Amino acid sequence: MQPTMPKISIVYPMYNEEDNIHRAVQMAQRELGLAADGDYQIVIVNDASTDRTGEMAQQLAACDPRIKVVHHLINRKLGGSLRTGLANSSGDIVIYMDADIPCDLAHVHEALPEFEQADVVVGYRTNRHEGVLRWLYTRTYNFLVRILLKVAVGDVNCPFKLFKRQVVEAMDLRSEGSFIDAEMLAEARRLGFTIEQIPVEFIPRQAGESTLARPDVIVKIIREFVQYLFRRKDTAKETKR
Repeated sequence: MQPTMPKISIVYPMYNEEDNIHRAVQMAQRELGLAADGDYQIVIVNDASTDRTGEMAQQLAACDPRIKVVHHLINRKLGGSLRTGLANSSGDIVIYMDADIPCDLAHVHEALPEFEQADVVVGYRTNRHEGVLRWLYTRTYNFLVRILLKVAVGDVNCPFKLFKRQVVEAMDLRSEGSFIDAEMLAEARRLGFTIEQIPVEFIPRQAGESTLARPDVIVKIIREFVQYLFRRKDTAKETKR
């Protein structure tokens, strides 16, 4: 008797991704159709896009009942969108992937066997090409996450993360911005879940604009990082009482 394949949900946070949405959905339909034997869910969170992303998402959902679309009336950034997507997912395994497809979703076939001994599987990009400032920012951030949050992964912001259902339900996520990547891993570790890493090949963005390196985004990451550290400290004090 063959083991039952898990239902897989993939969460796509989207803001002005009209040039990427069809490719993202088609890739998910193809790869999850194989990995989950057709038992999958695609959750699209339209984060108050000002282009046709929301309209196109609704059109795709009308053609496939496995696609669920959630619309934000105000822009809540990556963290808010991802939290909405996770809350609306139903899979035994939940994947987070950026809508611009920064790595081939075919890596899901390599990731799934890791769940025999892990609760979370995280990709790390093997072929990133960055300028000096972006490289320095990335290395420094990964170092701080490793030292201060005790999360020993090589690529904190890699937008290819997979979680067992119980991890999704247990995490206390509060970030609205891009600190959400580190917060998810820190929460998983805090709760005692195991994390494994797999190599993934980076695919440069083909359309749209990345906002991760913008000064306001970086400032928000730092602010939410500090807030999380204080929250963890307060939680530790309450536990000791």
